[in-house]
Amino acid sequence: MPKVQRKDVPRPLFAHLLQRIQERKIDAKALESLAAWLDTQPEVPEGEWFKRFKTMTVCGKGPLVKTFLTPSQLPFGREL
Repeated sequence: MPKVQRKDVPRPLFAHLLQRIQERKIDAKALESLAAWLDTQPEVPEGEWFKRFKTMTVCGKGPLVKTFLTPSQLPFGREL
């Protein structure tokens, strides 16, 4: 199983993630929780997955984080 990729994220994807953080008003505490989780070098499935946090859900595919959702939005893929 791959680990979440933290370096060399494609520039368009990085811009998309920053846009979602702004649009969905994801706060610093949520991002701190994400960083702490990423520090554990989590393994993720090859396909689509999601990880719920208190005030957001992180969605990914394989090693890449693809977007952030609010708690009211429904994720798809395998829950971690």
